[in-house]
Amino acid sequence: MPKGVTNRRPRTRAALLRAALETFAEHGFHAVSIEQICERAGFTRGAYYSNFASKEELFLALFDEHGERIVHRLAESIDALAPEEYTLERLAELAARVEPDERDWYLVSMEFTLHAIRDAEAARALARHEARLRAELARGLELVLGRAGRELTVDADRFARLIVALREGGLAQSYVEPGELPPGSLERDFLAPLLEAATRPVLSAPPTPPAPTAPATS
Repeated sequence: MPKGVTNRRPRTRAALLRAALETFAEHGFHAVSIEQICERAGFTRGAYYSNFASKEELFLALFDEHGERIVHRLAESIDALAPEEYTLERLAELAARVEPDERDWYLVSMEFTLHAIRDAEAARALARHEARLRAELARGLELVLGRAGRELTVDADRFARLIVALREGGLAQSYVEPGELPPGSLERDFLAPLLEAATRPVLSAPPTPPAPTAPATS
């Protein structure tokens, strides 16, 4: 394959993903045609099908991209903390941040979730991608809690599910009533107490006793 084609492919894919997110957010996942996505991105159907086999596959690529971006943003914010800032309250505050572009993604992802509830094959595909994201969240959570001197007393994957539920349920209410419940409010109010209830201080290992000495010989 010519080098120019190889270099163009990631740019083409990125442009299609960006166009798809914008178009889905404006008109809805089911209402949007592949032709509309191609027109917005400035590519042909051939370019689309060389990257994605279907709208479902394109959405799942958007899901992975969004998840990676959120995890990366949170990891950068946490890594910038000073050692004394590793408190449950500070971690909850960082987790509560909602970027301005989150609303578009929320509209698209919730619509696809409803589609997956009605379609068993889509549900299985979405569940696989959600499981990978939760695994990343669970690993990161255990690492960050360790820095704060705490450890989970519950299953990490189950707790990650609870955090996702708090986030998505809170945003649903916030986007309906932004004046009553600004985005991220529920995490700011309740995530630290939840972490407190589901974790315990890491106990220091007991000191190793000295090795017995051999009796002196005469």
